[in-house]
Amino acid sequence: MNEPKTKKGLLIVNTGDGKGKTTAALGMALRAAGHGLRVCFIQFIKGSWKYGELEAVKRFEDLIDFHVMGKGFTWKSENLEKDIAAARAAWAFARKAVNSHRYDVVVLDEFTYLLTYRMLDLEPVLAFLANRVNGVHVVITGRGAPQALLDAADLVTEMRAVRHPYQCGIKAQKGVEF
Repeated sequence: MNEPKTKKGLLIVNTGDGKGKTTAALGMALRAAGHGLRVCFIQFIKGSWKYGELEAVKRFEDLIDFHVMGKGFTWKSENLEKDIAAARAAWAFARKAVNSHRYDVVVLDEFTYLLTYRMLDLEPVLAFLANRVNGVHVVITGRGAPQALLDAADLVTEMRAVRHPYQCGIKAQKGVEF
């Protein structure tokens, strides 16, 4: 079998209704940092809650830049226009990070929601991703990734919900859900 010879920045999408999309992206960020690669992790939806991953990545602050840019769960918003403006500002920040030549990996956590709720137009996003700086891996997470994004991706993983403790009345727990 011949060894693959092409090396390029990959577009990776973690989607589906199951748990683990952000966790998988965090695992990749830690793997990259373990190899001395620079990572920019941008959370588009999560708001001001205290998440364990925020504390964990502080240990890698020389290699992982972590940005919480969301205002919480947007579909429950009281001010959708303000959330759309925040989403667009976060996307502008993300585009700069991707093309900055500073990062090897850029994670766009829960980015699919910006597309699903039409806070951003899909075609310009796909065009940007297709023409980004060479060699930068971009990881996108979130439920309901549009088919066009899946088609553009080099690697797609779909998390499928089989069972979740919440369905049995068990609340979210530290270290598991947050």
